[in-house]
Amino acid sequence: MKLSDLSIKRPVMAVVVSLLLVVLGAMSFMRLTLRELPNIDPPIVSVDVTYPGASAAVVETRITQILEDALSGIEGINTIQSSSVNGRSRVSIEFNLSRDIEAAANDVRDAVSRVMDRMPEEADPPEVEKVEADADVIVWLNMRSTKMDTMALTDYADRYVLDRLSSLDGVARVQLGGGQRYAMRIWLDRDAMAARGITASDIESALRTQNIELPAGRIESGTRDFTLRVERGYQNAEQFAQIPLGKGTDGYVVRLGDVAKVELGPEERRSYLRSNSVPNVGLGIVRTSTANALDVARAARAEADRIRPTLPEGTEIFVAFDSTTFIEASIERVYWTLLEALGLVFIVIWLFLGSLRAALIPAVTVPVCLIASFIALYAFGFSINLLTLLALVLSIGLVVDDAIVVLENIQRRADLGEPPLVAAKRGTEQVAFAVIATTAVLVAVFLPVGFMEGNSGRLFRELSVALASAVAISAFVALTLTPMMSSKLVRAHGKETGFNAWRNRQLERLSGGYGKRIQRLVAMPGKRIFWLMGIIMGVCVALIALLMWRVPSELSPAEDRGRFFVSITAPEGAGFDYTVGQIQQVEKILANEIGDDKPIQRANSRVPGGWGAGEEMHTGNVIVFLQDWDKREASTDEVVNKVRGQLATLPGIQARANVPGGLVGSRGQRYQLVLGGPDYAELAEWRDRMLVRMEGNPGLTDADSDYKETRPQMRVNINRDRAADLGVSVSEIGRTLETMMGSRQVTTFVDQGEEYDVMLQAGRENRTSPEDLANTYVRGSGEQLVPLSNLVTLSEIAEPGSFNRFNRLRAITISAGLAPGYSMGEAIEWTRTAVAEELPEHAQIDWKGESREYQQAGGAVLVTFALALLIVYLVLAAQFESFIHPFVIMLTVPLAVLGALLGLWLTGGTLNLFSQIGIVMLIGLAAKNGILIVEFANQLRDDGRSIQQAIAESSAVRLRPILMTSVATVMGALPLVLAGGPGSASRATIGVVVVFGVAFSTLLSLFVVPAFYALLAPYTRSPEAVAHELQKLEEETPAVGGHG
Repeated sequence: MKLSDLSIKRPVMAVVVSLLLVVLGAMSFMRLTLRELPNIDPPIVSVDVTYPGASAAVVETRITQILEDALSGIEGINTIQSSSVNGRSRVSIEFNLSRDIEAAANDVRDAVSRVMDRMPEEADPPEVEKVEADADVIVWLNMRSTKMDTMALTDYADRYVLDRLSSLDGVARVQLGGGQRYAMRIWLDRDAMAARGITASDIESALRTQNIELPAGRIESGTRDFTLRVERGYQNAEQFAQIPLGKGTDGYVVRLGDVAKVELGPEERRSYLRSNSVPNVGLGIVRTSTANALDVARAARAEADRIRPTLPEGTEIFVAFDSTTFIEASIERVYWTLLEALGLVFIVIWLFLGSLRAALIPAVTVPVCLIASFIALYAFGFSINLLTLLALVLSIGLVVDDAIVVLENIQRRADLGEPPLVAAKRGTEQVAFAVIATTAVLVAVFLPVGFMEGNSGRLFRELSVALASAVAISAFVALTLTPMMSSKLVRAHGKETGFNAWRNRQLERLSGGYGKRIQRLVAMPGKRIFWLMGIIMGVCVALIALLMWRVPSELSPAEDRGRFFVSITAPEGAGFDYTVGQIQQVEKILANEIGDDKPIQRANSRVPGGWGAGEEMHTGNVIVFLQDWDKREASTDEVVNKVRGQLATLPGIQARANVPGGLVGSRGQRYQLVLGGPDYAELAEWRDRMLVRMEGNPGLTDADSDYKETRPQMRVNINRDRAADLGVSVSEIGRTLETMMGSRQVTTFVDQGEEYDVMLQAGRENRTSPEDLANTYVRGSGEQLVPLSNLVTLSEIAEPGSFNRFNRLRAITISAGLAPGYSMGEAIEWTRTAVAEELPEHAQIDWKGESREYQQAGGAVLVTFALALLIVYLVLAAQFESFIHPFVIMLTVPLAVLGALLGLWLTGGTLNLFSQIGIVMLIGLAAKNGILIVEFANQLRDDGRSIQQAIAESSAVRLRPILMTSVATVMGALPLVLAGGPGSASRATIGVVVVFGVAFSTLLSLFVVPAFYALLAPYTRSPEAVAHELQKLEEETPAVGGHG
């Protein structure tokens, strides 16, 4: 028994099956996590090695190269990047998406352990860590106070706020940004130390021996036990100042307070964080990899509301940055788009059928299919994100198509006089094959998308599964629920009046006129049809080639995410105070744009550039957040361009404003070119040539490189012979310099249950010039003090702050921003030309970040398009039992592609991942119209019509469902094009492709398909021909008896 017959005979069962799908879909929906995009972050493992005192060049040869040689043989590596700076090496390995991060990390640990014995003994053991894919902060809660300074505020946040936020569900950890932790600062006075014969090592050893807390056993009496504990006794500056260091010659006990200034101060002074020019302490919330970002952000906001009343007077906590506002706004916008598309599609069906009762039938299939598609997402372990929701919007137009085809045929038969029950049974049987064929084609289109490699594959796998499952379920519903509802609700149209009568007259006139034109077309001689159609298809292909060249291409369209970054770079070696002065100039520029009626809502600035105080004090960062999308007129790009012009006038720093990319969240600029070669001197020469060329290209802005030979350094040259004579070891000199000129954490102290560091360092006034080394003493043999100036000489040099490598080659990365209107495709094409003209043949170029992803994704989509064409062709061949009919149907694809490219060209769109996936989808959407015509023509041929009669009648009868399904698909995608707001750029490109592609291919395929069918059908048989022949022979041939 057929599925449709069963549903018509057992209506309750048909309803229950659909309800079960809805219930299972709703359960799946509740269990799905919510993200902005599918998880496409690759597994990254990093290896860090600290080699105190070694220069960057030594670190590169002694550590980085050894590590890279060991790591390069690991399976599944995509790229290896390394950076060697003074005293530290970092190697970062990015693996292919298919590699499990745990297995990759274990492989890295094994490889590192094999070369441990080849590392310098003074180097610390390598630290291997996995870079968590979701380790970015999703919400920054900032605290500010009018009563507390930054240290007190940091301490309060650490004690009372941090733990409350850390214990929230889904929070992995909370970062403290811009804070200044308390520490016991011991500022050493060199002159006082020299006068009393005390060295830095004496003070360090005194602290280590005096400031300790030890278990001292227990007293066991007859009835009780007492635990003994030696108390530290040092908890404040006055107590630390009393620590005895030794006895002078006159018997006077020298105490720490005599040779140093002891005070409670910041552990690291050089940390600056301001929000709208007010000092702040930031609490950054990092979610666990499986947590729902929106839930975590909501919980953090709710907790901040609960914390607010408990804060001391004059202190407040507020949300300074919430990355989920874009996700939330985008997803809310998509839900509205869903409702708009639903409404438009319902109106289209009602207008075509002229009956609200009939229009309800396909409208019911939409919620069933959309909700049921969540079952597939849950089964595959996917998430609800902008792409899966985009798939649901696109599928609205597609899922009603099957129901429309079934309903329209049942309505036609009912109008011709059949009772509703009979019309439902016979009408469904007549189009069941076409419904299954169109569904199989659409699902087949999305199959190769699921097999795409790399990030683009990961991204669109979820989209393709959501679409394919919705379409597959729609076919099931169209063959079960639709016939059952049609048998109950469809009524033959009586005498129609008003709008319905006018509409029917127009449709009949259109259908009749179209049928006559097709009759005239197919009646033409074969050669003439061939040449006419050949010219039309040739013009299409030529226009496609021309538009492919004219339409710019990029990875993904630039989204208005409501935020941008300003990164500032002062001259190499610039100090913290200089950089803070410069970033305050940037703050003044931005302050003019901040306010309720201005575009900027908040600007968070920090020095140094990275969170946590690094040594790169010449960098800074400002994250600028704009007002909500509905509260501002200007787009992010317009604000950035305005700010960029003002930043260019700032002397003393290089300030770059750039908008973050969408799909690939690579830090830094969108354009990143890697020059690889044998040595840095030659690479620097190539870099200079390329930077000169880039200055002449207005499309590339703020070009810069990561290799600068201008970092000022003082090299300490030790006279080893003299040091040996005086009994001073090199390690003693190094430790003394580190303590006096750097800062050294020696012990800790406890205050009200929290542990803080004790830090040794010379006072700031004692380390401002090279001459300060002369008064620094170390202890030689015989207890005499030796001034360092007798043992070391200083030489001033400038050398790179870091040596970088990429894929095991010495490399320099040139990064730049893209000017508005200049696409990534144009930038890469220009670069290839410039490299060919400027650089020698042995120069190797590579790409990082979005530039790399763009090139990998482009190739993947082309292969997917070719595979989708092949699979659809083969699926159709199997269904039609012919290799010729599918060829006729597939001729609609070039028409759809041309329509899509025309749409992109007219609307100023680009060829990006979204529009390319839309073009792949068009294969199925365009083929659908051809299937409806060809399949019905074959049925009519089986009934004894001639080829010309069959194709003419088929085209005329199928015109109404083709127009209905095409208009429904266009209307379903139209809200994507028209709806603005957050996330609209990527939605609009795929909407433009669908609207223009479907509209254009429908208009042309109504003539192309019948013409080619008339040409090629004489060489084909009906799909049922063999079955009819077999049946006829069986009837004619008597059964033979016996066994021989």
